[in-house]
Amino acid sequence: MRRIAHQRAGTMAPRTQVLPDPRALLLALFLGGLALLLTTQVARAAADLRQFVGTYTGSAEVVQLNGEAEQRDMSVSIWETEDGFAVQWSTAIRRADGREKTKNYEIEFQPSERRGVYSAAMKTNVFGHTVQMNPMKGEPFIWARVIEDTLTVFSLYVAENGDYLMQQYDRSLADGGLRLDFSLHRNGVAARTVTTFLNRSE
Repeated sequence: MRRIAHQRAGTMAPRTQVLPDPRALLLALFLGGLALLLTTQVARAAADLRQFVGTYTGSAEVVQLNGEAEQRDMSVSIWETEDGFAVQWSTAIRRADGREKTKNYEIEFQPSERRGVYSAAMKTNVFGHTVQMNPMKGEPFIWARVIEDTLTVFSLYVAENGDYLMQQYDRSLADGGLRLDFSLHRNGVAARTVTTFLNRSE
C-alpha cells in the first residue's frame, strides 16, 4: 500500500513549466519578418529588372544648336548580373558630310538601400571593390531607378567652371521594344531632347 500511495503522490506532484521570454519571442518574430521582407524586396527587384532584359536597336534624327541635323543609330543591351544588372549602349553619329563617330558605354548597377534605386559601380579601388566615380574630378556620377515600366539612367557631370550637365535616359517598355526619351540639361536648362523607338532584337 505504501508503494501505491507513493506512486500516486508522485503522479499528482505539480510540474514546473518554463515559459519563453517575451522579449526573445518578439525578437524572433521581428527577425523573421525582416528576413521575409528582404526576400520579398529582392524578388520584386529581380522581377522589375527582368522585364527590361534584352537587346534593342533603333535610330533618330538629332538637330544640333547650329541647326545641323545628325542621324544617330542607337542600340542598348540590358542583362542581369550576380549583384544587380548592367546596361551597355552605343550611339553611332552619321553627319551630313559623311563623317561617322561611335560612342560606347557599359555600366554595372548594384542595389542601394532604397528600393528601385541603383548605384553605379564604375571603377575598382585599391581593395578590388567597385566604387562610384568622383564628379569633382570630371568623372560622371551615375545612378539608375526603376519605376513600374520605365528604367531611367541619370548621369551628372561637373564642368571645370562649376557648371553641371545632367543626362537622363528614360527607357520605357512598349509593344515590341523600348521607347527612349533622352534629355540633356545644362545648369537646369533643357539643351537637347531626343525621343525614338528601339526595336527588341533579342
